[in-house]
Amino acid sequence: METVIEVSQQEVIPLSDFIHEFGEGLLSAVQQQNPPIYDGVPNSKHAILMETLLRKPFPPQQDAVQAVTRLLVDEAQPAAIINAEMGTGKTMMAIAAAAVMHEEGYRRTLVIAPPHLVYKWRREIKATVPNARVWVLNGPDTLRKLLQLREMCEKPVVPEFFVMGRVRMRMGFNWKPAYTHRRTIVGEGQEKQVRTYAACPKCGALLVDDEGNPLPATLAESRLNQTRSYCTNQQSVKRIVDGALLENRVPCGERLWTLVSKRGNTQSRRELVMESLRQIPTIGSKTADRLLDRFGEDMLSGMLEDNVYEFINLMDDRGDLFFTDRQARRMERAMANTEFSFGQGGYQATEFIKRYLPQGYFGLLVVDEGHEYKNEGSAQGQAMGVLARKCQKTLLLTGTLMGGYADDLFYLLHRLNPGLMIEDGFDYNNRNSLGPAGMSFMRDHGILKDVFKETESESHRTARGKNITHRTSKGPGFGPKGIMRYVLPQTVFLKLKDIGGDILPPYREHFTEVPMSEAMSGIYRELSMSLREDLREALRKGDTSLLGVVLNVLLAWPDTCFRDELVRHPRSKQQLAFVPALLNGTEASPKELELLRICKAEKARGRRILVYSTYTGTRDTTTRLKNFLEKEGFKSAVLRASVDASKREDWLFDQVDRGVEVIVTNPELVKTGLDMLEFPTIVFMQSGYNVYTLQQASRRSWRIGQKQDVDVYFLGYAGSAQMGCLELMAKKIAVSQSTSGDMPDSGLDVLNQSGDSIEVALAKQLLA
Repeated sequence: METVIEVSQQEVIPLSDFIHEFGEGLLSAVQQQNPPIYDGVPNSKHAILMETLLRKPFPPQQDAVQAVTRLLVDEAQPAAIINAEMGTGKTMMAIAAAAVMHEEGYRRTLVIAPPHLVYKWRREIKATVPNARVWVLNGPDTLRKLLQLREMCEKPVVPEFFVMGRVRMRMGFNWKPAYTHRRTIVGEGQEKQVRTYAACPKCGALLVDDEGNPLPATLAESRLNQTRSYCTNQQSVKRIVDGALLENRVPCGERLWTLVSKRGNTQSRRELVMESLRQIPTIGSKTADRLLDRFGEDMLSGMLEDNVYEFINLMDDRGDLFFTDRQARRMERAMANTEFSFGQGGYQATEFIKRYLPQGYFGLLVVDEGHEYKNEGSAQGQAMGVLARKCQKTLLLTGTLMGGYADDLFYLLHRLNPGLMIEDGFDYNNRNSLGPAGMSFMRDHGILKDVFKETESESHRTARGKNITHRTSKGPGFGPKGIMRYVLPQTVFLKLKDIGGDILPPYREHFTEVPMSEAMSGIYRELSMSLREDLREALRKGDTSLLGVVLNVLLAWPDTCFRDELVRHPRSKQQLAFVPALLNGTEASPKELELLRICKAEKARGRRILVYSTYTGTRDTTTRLKNFLEKEGFKSAVLRASVDASKREDWLFDQVDRGVEVIVTNPELVKTGLDMLEFPTIVFMQSGYNVYTLQQASRRSWRIGQKQDVDVYFLGYAGSAQMGCLELMAKKIAVSQSTSGDMPDSGLDVLNQSGDSIEVALAKQLLA
């Protein structure tokens, strides 16, 4: 008998209200069943150590350090995660944790970070840990430094940090065959000949081909270049055991390859120093020539590698400083982020660490922006897993542990704590693949949708038949059992609000729906109806190639109606629509007028503004925005992708020095690592599709050290696809918060999402 219980709408309450009302009792029950590893009582030894740091962590940061070190040291767990909101000081907490781990016997810390943050890590370590030694493994002299490390067997007495860019970290390296030539006489009498064969450089044995014949030296290069080979010649090894002489046969094992640089160093030392000098602000070719003529390449290269401050304070023969105060300030700021080297380059450091440094040589591995290593087959992810196995402990830092799907976590968890995952049955199969285990993990802890499609077939002679197809797709969400098993036991959560109101100012977000002009609205309506009909027709034929084109045009046209818009089918190149430019170069659109209004109001309050525009390519809007701002009296600048990532921080400092009031850029260029405290007002002209980028970019100036209130404005045209995109972005952000220590308004928010990407979900809205 089936019982149906009807529940009225009045009896349903949001999960957030339920938690608010019954949260204390639920929390008490959870703490009794799963007592926390860190109960808020600090380790006094660790607390005293953090007080000796040059920069002292705030109390909430100290609690986070206490928690992860208790997990790694007292609980002997292999890994810990700091899942902290952008701006909470993850770098500071990791450095403090490394200093504590050093005192606990984990002497060396290896840091892998985005390439443009390598020198920021070095700077912050030096500013935090007294007497710390910092090695940067990111330049062309990485191999030389690694060879030095192999000789350093004694335990360091001061904390040592080794900072590596994640691109440098990737597995593999350049190599070439290595063998020697051995001349051998073959034949007898008049047929006697001298031939040259390839031989092992260690034991001298001739190398052989697949059939066991000696390998001619002329063929050795191409044959040995196919794979890295080792000498298999059996050698006799004699040992005395219990007074008896024993003889064993063992392979030679000498490697028949050697490391090589990606490109040969064809430049002279003077040319290398000249090239490095020209990278420094205020130094051009003429100044570099004068420096080299006066001081010589040997003296300058030594200063650049070892003592940049001595270089900045160079004096001539009369004792006068070579550089002015202004030049010195700019150079000091830029050179704090730059490492100069005049050695060979092109080697992948992970392979060397894996093969030649002993297990546990590095006590702690710190993985910055840890969510970047979640993908199954990426070289970066695999290399990170290798380093995690070589180090004694791993500390992963992230602001977005989960992007929405359970398999975002699977490979990351397997690299952090493979023992736990294998214990739960998620092991490699007989083909050494984790694919089946990942699918099993999704079924146990994630959301999988089984989609069955039934179609009738008329190919049968006597009766109609039915074809049933089945496919499985994933949906966003991670079950509470998985969170309790894999996330909570090894993760410390920290929000900006947890640090305290006396440390951070208020943060406010403003969503503004900007009405289009009458002309814009009419054209947009016609363009939208026409393109949506074309899209429906294409989808009926099974053609999905038009989907991206239609979405991009409907999102972009209101912001780019100052240019002609020609829409073609991406395959047939058939013209689908043409809209001539509506606005000229001097006529501002409604959204641009709203931006100018915001900028004028903020300037009156003495505040700088950061403006984000996602259209910086063929539909570039940044130059147009800059022109309008300058016409209204704003001193503005555009940060473009041509500014190297490692130099963007210095570029921003230069703009502030110049008195720039508004910076215009693509949010992708500043989403990680940059502290933009000087720009407390942020305006998004468009949001884009990437949830992680939006969350990161919106918090660029709401960080520790900010003294002003932070206001973030999101602008979208009313009645356009832009508002639908903003709504979908908000929903995806709510889903990602389920593993970040936050609870969405309704627990079903984790489960009721379609599982589609932003683009597909937006397309469904358009076609509804």
